[in-house]
Formats: sequence, structure tokens, C-alpha cells
Amino acid sequence: MNKDYILVTGGAGFIGSNFVAQILSSRRSTVINLDKLTYAGNLATIEQFATNDRHIFIQGDIGDRQLIDNLLDKYQPQAIVNFAAETHVDRSIDGPASFIETNINGTFNLLESTRQYWRRLTDDAQKQFRFLHISTDEVFGSLTAQEPAFTELTPYTPNSPYSASKASSDHLVRAYFHTYGLPTLITNCSNNYGPYQFPEKLIPLMILNAFAGKPLPVYGDGQNVRDWLYVEDHCHAIALVLEKGAPGETYNVGGNAERDNLWLVNELCAILDELLPTSPHCPHQQLIQFVQDRPGHDRRYAIDFTKIQQQLGWEPKENINSGLRRTVQWYIDNQAWCQTVTTNKYQQQRLGVEA
Repeated sequence: MNKDYILVTGGAGFIGSNFVAQILSSRRSTVINLDKLTYAGNLATIEQFATNDRHIFIQGDIGDRQLIDNLLDKYQPQAIVNFAAETHVDRSIDGPASFIETNINGTFNLLESTRQYWRRLTDDAQKQFRFLHISTDEVFGSLTAQEPAFTELTPYTPNSPYSASKASSDHLVRAYFHTYGLPTLITNCSNNYGPYQFPEKLIPLMILNAFAGKPLPVYGDGQNVRDWLYVEDHCHAIALVLEKGAPGETYNVGGNAERDNLWLVNELCAILDELLPTSPHCPHQQLIQFVQDRPGHDRRYAIDFTKIQQQLGWEPKENINSGLRRTVQWYIDNQAWCQTVTTNKYQQQRLGVEA
């Protein structure tokens, strides 16, 4: 086993690319970055690593067993961090098949390849190896306004094809620890935001629509509540779990920032008004439009991250106001990236938006 190699799947996507950037800047590990390059993962996002000799990019699918076997045999990584997934709820409603294929079958394939690789390691190497699976709070279902936040012991009650497929993959990962002893870890995070997020998600879509003077679509009454987690904070948590987490354990990662969607869009508009005072679309709040709610829209998510805080010493550094400001400024400063991904990759403009 090569202690300086980490296999990251889905590392050209939003959270994955931010994690890769953090690993390359904070430790000497070489990252083997495997990504299928679907609509949400693209080369423009990983151009920042082009001159880094500790970043090796391979275009491929976690469902390709021969490819995974070959990568594990060639690089002998000490850890696998699995970000690879279809993630957009609206897309899962319109076409669930790809979510089943990637999130369930792909994760199974990755686990099987990993199990065979891990069995061939020495006893010491087996103890040091880690398989970290990145999941979501959506597997827990929906909360009322009065219910306590999700903990690691909250029963799974997924309500969309996306969340059901992620719940299934979580169960597979857990089973491979309990059945085979594979040293797995799972993190369940709240809604991420920050640089390099694909523009069909709530925050980047609102920012880019506001730039262009387009409507800012808000589902239903806008009172759906999410806990918002700045992506860099999430990546710090992932790295900490990878280093210090106990095999077989699950850790919830939250931003301590529950906000309803309408508040969030209004706050983005206020930041845009301040940062772009000469915009012809000021005040940007005038662009808000309410649209028909999506089927099965969960009302509230909330994460209790007491476990990772007490056991591993993690907590978010960014608050919602500073995080949103940093995010808006990044999209202002990186409009060339936005143009590239929306022109070449954005497959369909939708009235609704993920949140």
C-alpha cells in the first residue's frame, strides 16, 4: 500500500474538487482523481491542478470494474474517498435510472473492487486503510419545524429517488464494514455552497440569474428550511474523519445555519446590491418569482453535528453571512468559469431549483 496516494472519485465535481484542492495544499499526498465528467463534473473545474504533479486525473466511471481494479493495483492507495454520485433531486424525479446506476450499482462495484484489493494487503496495511463514503442529510427525510435535528441515530426515511439511492449506498457501505471488516466511514452533510458549484443548485443559479436580470425562481412559499454548510468547512471535516474517524462510524457534518429559501434568496440579493451597485437589475429582489413546488419537496433539514464536534474537534468556521459573501464574490470574479460550464455543460434551463 502506498501511504502517499489517495483515490478520490468524483473529484471534478463541486465538493470533490474543493476537497482535492485542500488535500494538495495541506499535505504531501498524491491524489488519483477519477471522474466520469458528466454535466456536473468538468475539466474547467480541475484546470487549477493542471501543473501539480501530485494530481493524476483519470476520466472514468466507478461502475467500470476493470478500471477500478487496475487503478487500485497500479497506485495501491491508502484511502478511497467516494464523492461520485448523481445528486440533483429534480433530475432524479425526471429520470431516476441514472441515480440507481451510479449511486447504488456504482457504489457496490467500488466496494467490491476495494474489498478484493484490501484483502491482499498486509495486516498492518489493512488496519491503516480507509474507505470514506460521502453522503447527505436527505437520507433522513423531512423534519417539522419543532422536531430536533438529525443525529447519526435518526432512522432513514428518504423521500426522493435521489435520497433513496444515497440511503441504499450508505447501507451497502455499512454492510461491508460489518460483514467483511472493510474499514469504512460515512459522512452525512447538509446543503453545501461555495466555489465551483454547478449552476442548477439554488445559490449559484440565483447569483447567475441575477447577473443576467433573469427571474429568481423560488419553489412554493419559499419556507423550506435547509442547514447551509460552506464547502471548505465540509472538506476540513472530511479530512479530519479520514485521519481520525473510527472505522464503521458515521459522522454528521452541518453548518449550524438553518435558513428558509426565501431568506437565503433575499440575502443573496442584498449582497449583490452591495457588491454590484451599478447593476441595471438593482434592487435584485425585484427579480424573485414564486414557482410551483416540486413533488415530494422536503420541508426542513437540520443537522446535529455534536458527535464530530465532541469526538474529533470539528466545527464550522464560516458563518452563513460571511460564507454567502465569499461565494457571491467568487462567482463575480469567476464569470469565465460560469460561462464555460453553462455553455458547454448546462443541459437544460429549469424553472425550479435544487434546495
